[in-house]
Amino acid sequence: METKKKTTTARAKKPAKPQHIGLVKNDGYLEPYEDAIKGRHDHAVWKLNQLTRNGKKTLSDFANGHEYFGLHKAARGWVFREWAPNATEIYLIGDFNNWQEDEKYKAKRIEGTGNWELKLPEKAMKHGDLYKMRVHWNGGEGERIPAWTRRVVQDDTTKIFSAQVWNPKEQYQWKKKKFKANTTPLLIYECHIGMGQDAEKVGTYTEFRDNVLPRIIKDGYNCIQIMAIQEHPYYGSFGYHVSSFFAASSRFGTPEELKSLIDTAHQNGIAVIMDIVHSHAVKNEVEGLGNLAGDPNQFFYPGERHEHPAWDSLCFDYGKDDVVHFLLSNCKYWMEEFHFDGFRFDGVTSMLYYSHGLGEAFCNYGDYFNGHQDDNAICYLTLANKLIHEVNPNAITIAEEVSGMPGLAAKFEDGGYGFDYRMAMNIPDYWIKTIKELSDENWKPSSIFWEVRNRRPDEKTISYCESHDQALVGDKTIIFRLIDADMYWHFKIGDENEMARRGIALHKMIRLVTLGAINGGYLNFMGNEFGHPEWIDFPREGNGWSHKYARRQWNLVDNPDLCYHYLGDFDRKMLEVVKSQKNFNRTPVQEIWHNDGDQVLAFMRGDLVFVFNFSPTRSFTDYGFLVPTGSYDVVLNTDAIEFGGNGFADDSMTHFTNYDPLYVDDHKEWLKLYLPARSAVVLKKN
Repeated sequence: METKKKTTTARAKKPAKPQHIGLVKNDGYLEPYEDAIKGRHDHAVWKLNQLTRNGKKTLSDFANGHEYFGLHKAARGWVFREWAPNATEIYLIGDFNNWQEDEKYKAKRIEGTGNWELKLPEKAMKHGDLYKMRVHWNGGEGERIPAWTRRVVQDDTTKIFSAQVWNPKEQYQWKKKKFKANTTPLLIYECHIGMGQDAEKVGTYTEFRDNVLPRIIKDGYNCIQIMAIQEHPYYGSFGYHVSSFFAASSRFGTPEELKSLIDTAHQNGIAVIMDIVHSHAVKNEVEGLGNLAGDPNQFFYPGERHEHPAWDSLCFDYGKDDVVHFLLSNCKYWMEEFHFDGFRFDGVTSMLYYSHGLGEAFCNYGDYFNGHQDDNAICYLTLANKLIHEVNPNAITIAEEVSGMPGLAAKFEDGGYGFDYRMAMNIPDYWIKTIKELSDENWKPSSIFWEVRNRRPDEKTISYCESHDQALVGDKTIIFRLIDADMYWHFKIGDENEMARRGIALHKMIRLVTLGAINGGYLNFMGNEFGHPEWIDFPREGNGWSHKYARRQWNLVDNPDLCYHYLGDFDRKMLEVVKSQKNFNRTPVQEIWHNDGDQVLAFMRGDLVFVFNFSPTRSFTDYGFLVPTGSYDVVLNTDAIEFGGNGFADDSMTHFTNYDPLYVDDHKEWLKLYLPARSAVVLKKN
């Protein structure tokens, strides 16, 4: 009898799921570009390994150029070093040698490098002496301010800039040596030291500390973002044409006074971040890096990429290790020396693209991966974020970027660039367009709600209603677009006309809906919280070098007879309400209702319910929404008399939900409210 053999059939294995990088896992539409995303990530990993010698040292160890280069007080005198590979001779000239070349002050090239070194006895110079380099190269020579100098001053008479020996006998003693801010949510007060005073002059660090910082603390912001810190020759550049990257602008005071401002902020729980400019540099050769030693390309790209076509400035060559060393060291320097808590990186779009983003539409994902991107700049930004968080794990980094490049504020491990936040630059553009082009009757809550939440789910953003650029001469702030010249004639309490009342109401609603929908942070530019009426016009030849419009008129918001204090008081209360909800920015934004016909919007965050009636003419009685069962109290009403409203609603009453058997299983009932026209209310669940 034949015995049959038992046979087994092998099961076919299921194909393994592709292991997508995190950025692609979070957004399947990026899958066609995964190779490019991985390529950029691998480039950064390769550069990181190169700079850290495959992990034998840290990126922070690499970024110590500020401790080596520049002028330093040594144990037995002074030591000066500069990176200038094209130079043939370098002298220090200054007050100490009657500004003449002197062999005693002649630097020597360090063999096999592009670095120069000069060691001097202690008596060779003293604190406060002015100096420059006298650089020679094949075919030329010139006076230059050292690239790594930490102090630059301008002569009041000649307007000439010089480096300054800075070694005060009493070094600043930090009172708050360790600091970690509570920035959930991150509420940023963007400010400018020079224009921070009422007086028609350049304000100082000390004046800002004493006069403006207390206002910021009282208003409830937990972070200040300071513009124009890095030294810049032209005050009117708003600080964006930097000449000396390691020097805190001396027009505002001394380094110790800046440290005192930051220290005082920290003592009051306020984080301090810096608007850092690594996207370009001023063209100036004597003051800046434009031609430090006869090679205009030492720091900058050659050829067509050398100059920024729109900004009249020079573009860093992020492919050079020495330039990366300079910029990374710059990040670490500001954190270590001045205790800055992080940075808002300016002009990131300009860095990312060969075109600087000019003339580009950015209509689809392909526009971010079409080979027109500067991989060197992308690598630098990624490394900068890694360094900053290595130096301080609690640091804050923000990208100012308009193109919408995916991954900017995604984790490095996921293929992102590592920023903590990106600016939601779509929001201020939306508000400008809405105010300019739509009548009040055509404001659609669905459009508003979509825009203030238009962001990538895996990236945190900083939402804001208007930028500092809108406050500049030639443009208009939101309040001025809403009220215009009537602000000058009808902003006294009791004398408001319809245009002023409309502007006051909408200004509050615009800020509230923008803040209410944040997923990371909120930003306000100095003065916009109370509707500062004047544009910013820095001193220039065209206005007779006047400071009249390069200041903030705090007297307006302090005057109880003017409407400005309504807006300022509302801003303070608005932040207080948001901070009352634990982890507000982490709570989901849950839409309750929108009706474009009624112009009504409602959404919930945690225990807070936000309700908006954008209609300019229609008020509603017993307007109902389904909300979690319970009772609700009004915690903020834009129409309250104390904020310049009409006070039509009774905000003292508790609102109880109304039973509906259809929604018992959902634990929801009807909340019915009186909604006056052009007003918003926030309620809190008990």
